[in-house]
Amino acid sequence: MRFILTLLLAATLILGVWSFIGYENWLLGPSPANYPWWWPAEISTFGEDIDFLFRLIAVMVLVMFVLTMALLVAFVWKYSAPREDKGVFSHGNHKLEMTWTAIPAGLLVVIAFSQMGTWADIKMSGQTEGETVHAEIFASQFDWRFRYAGPDERFGTADDFDSVYELVVPADEKLVFHLRSYDVLHSFFVPMLRVKQDAVPGMTIPIWFEVDGEEWQEAFEGLEDKTFDIICTELCGWGHYKMSGRVRVLDRESYDAWEAEQVALHYSTDAPAD
Repeated sequence: MRFILTLLLAATLILGVWSFIGYENWLLGPSPANYPWWWPAEISTFGEDIDFLFRLIAVMVLVMFVLTMALLVAFVWKYSAPREDKGVFSHGNHKLEMTWTAIPAGLLVVIAFSQMGTWADIKMSGQTEGETVHAEIFASQFDWRFRYAGPDERFGTADDFDSVYELVVPADEKLVFHLRSYDVLHSFFVPMLRVKQDAVPGMTIPIWFEVDGEEWQEAFEGLEDKTFDIICTELCGWGHYKMSGRVRVLDRESYDAWEAEQVALHYSTDAPAD
């Protein structure tokens, strides 16, 4: 039993490290071509900052996992051996307890200071009052809906139009959105843009991102379908599993043509019959 238990713990250590390093097999098969390391390729201007924080925390977790599991394997093997001497009562070790409290606290301080600039850029300095809102995003059980201001860039006018499921955006432009929920808590998450924000009923929450055109082209080079996922990451009811959407990126010229087409379609649909 001693040998089997030690072997199982050692196997857990080895498999844990392998799953970290061999990320390409994270779903028991090859990962998609545009998944460079656990994440899909990032194509937003602040995506690399998010990835840096992810890598930092992942490495910290790996180091602590290896250290903890290695000590556990060693202690199980050593102290499960048959002994003839009597056990010694120990109330604890104050220095050891201070050490394993101080180390995690120090790591949390490192994480806190590492993320401050990124948080400020995404949540504060990146959103300035008075900026034009590109679209309103409405979450509801169980779909995403998008309302665009149209060419006049003002909501509540005749050239507003809606789309369901697919959000269309121009590349290389900072875009501001207003996020709302019709019913319960939802969470708007676009992995390739590294954007994630809860949608809270009764609140209008501003979010922003900018698609890097070169990174977008590079990530989808050779692929016919260049759209990517919108996911709801808040358990919002029985149909949560199907609450997904897509983002389609266009250059400015193509976006203007698409916008004009949608406005024309809106007018033709709403026009009264003769």
